[in-house]
Order: sequence, then structure tokens, then C-alpha cells
Amino acid sequence: MKQTTLDAKTIDTLRDLPDMIPVMRDFYEDWTIKVFDRKHHECRNYLSPNRRDFYKVLMITEGAGVFTMGLNTYYIEEPTILFIHPNDIISWKNLSDKSGGYYVLFKRVFINDHPQLKTTIDKYGLFNEKEKSVIRLKNSDLPILNSLFERMAHEDLSNNQLKDDALQAYLQLLMVESMRVAQFPKPDNVSDEYHYIHQFFHLLEKETSGINYTSPIKIKTAKEFAANLSVHPNHLNAVLKKYTGQNVSTHIRNRLLEETKALLVQTDWTLQDIGYSIGFAEQPNFSLFFKKNTGITPAEFRRSYQATA
Repeated sequence: MKQTTLDAKTIDTLRDLPDMIPVMRDFYEDWTIKVFDRKHHECRNYLSPNRRDFYKVLMITEGAGVFTMGLNTYYIEEPTILFIHPNDIISWKNLSDKSGGYYVLFKRVFINDHPQLKTTIDKYGLFNEKEKSVIRLKNSDLPILNSLFERMAHEDLSNNQLKDDALQAYLQLLMVESMRVAQFPKPDNVSDEYHYIHQFFHLLEKETSGINYTSPIKIKTAKEFAANLSVHPNHLNAVLKKYTGQNVSTHIRNRLLEETKALLVQTDWTLQDIGYSIGFAEQPNFSLFFKKNTGITPAEFRRSYQATA
């Protein structure tokens, strides 16, 4: 089964069914690489605790914020380029109203289709070796990097039949130029509270990333997660509420809903099997849970998506 999971910010934009289906189709199927100018897209605070189906290269040329990747925190106030693996637990907190730079998203299938790109990714380790994933830039480094992103953005809008070949070549050049000027900053100190946050999301991802009807989720309550992290449930709730605005149970529920939507869209499993995968022994209880949190039944959700296919 092909697994694709949207990040938490994207899921929040998909709550309203009439707007959800075309956007969801686009996110699941209709692209393998996209390029964005940060000036033209609102840069909000976000936490992305779940695996994604895409890699991300983010260059920040203007603005300031706090970026976390796993247990590493970076205060970004000068030009920086970030290489983010799909499995990274990341967050961003704006410290200014300004926003400048670019970012490119590309899916795993894009790498599979371009072996040369995979070779370059493996060679430099920018996505996999966390000490290399954040690179400080000098102003003198920006012209060539900006030029590469601008060419990628232009190519992304074209209908040229060689577009993907060009884009993968620009991505390789982007990594080469980044390594050429690389200055790897040391992470700033992370608090114990952030430690608990990232431990929780790591465990949540571990518990949900491979669930199916032969291997259903094993723990799914706030008390069970807290016990596994050797922390009192009240303290874990308080920390998550402070930094994310949501408690433990809400994060667990949203993650299970997210996985459910992927299973409904991407598999032909029965509702009984999907419900069992996420911890419901009885299919009616699963349907009630889904409808309570989305406004429609799982069957209606699946039919609405199939109707647009």
C-alpha cells in the first residue's frame, strides 16, 4: 500500500468537506515537485509532528524565527537554508512579520524517478545527517542560490516535457552550492519541556506509522502515552497545551483521523478493518468516532473522494 500522510497544518485546512476533496486529491496524487516563493505565501507558526510524503528545502532570506528539528532548536535571524527529511519532527515559530526566500517540496517518487538525484542526496547527507541539515548563509552566498530557486520556480510553471529533468538537475546544483558554502551552526539549547514534546510525537509516529488490520495500534490513550514516557499525564498535557495549544488526547485523535483518511482514500480495506487498525473492535463505534470529528461517516468520505476520481 502506498502511504501518504499530510502534515498537521494541511489537515487543519481540510476540515470543510466541499473544499477538502479537490485539495486532498492534489496533495495525494497530482504533483511530485512544487516550488514556492515565501513572499507570496503566508508563513504561519506550525508544528509538523507526523511523517510527510515529501522532502523540503527551505531557504530563509528575510525574517526571523525559531526552528526545531527533533530535539535541536535554531534561532534563525540571518539567511539560512534547511534540508528537511519527510520523517523529521519540525516546528516553526515566527519572530517577525517579514518573510523572504523560497522552498521546494518533492516527493519520494520524484527521487525514485531520478537516480542521479538520489545519488547526490546520498552523497552529501543533507537530509539524513542532522548535523548537516541546517546551513547558515552569508549575503554573498545568496545571488547564486536565489538564481537557482528562481529558475526552479520558472520551470515549475512551464509545460516543458523536460521540466522534471531540469528541476532535478537544479536540486542537485542547489545541494552542491549549499555544500560549497556550508557553515553548520550548533543547535541552541532545548528545554526539558521541548524534550517531552518531541518524545511524545516520536512515540505517536512510531505507534501509528505502520498500523494495519494485522498490526493495530497498541496504545492510544493519554495515560498510556504518558506511562511510556515516564511522565505524569497531567504534566504531559500541560506541556503540550502550552506549546501546541492542544492536549495529548486531541493530538492522538487528530493523528488517528489523519491515518484513517489516508487508509480510506488509498486502500480498499473494509471499514471494519480500518476501524480495527486504529483501535476500534466494533465498526459502528469507529463510524461514530469518525462522524463526530468530521461531520460525515467514513463511507461518505470514501464515496465523496471516489466521485471526484
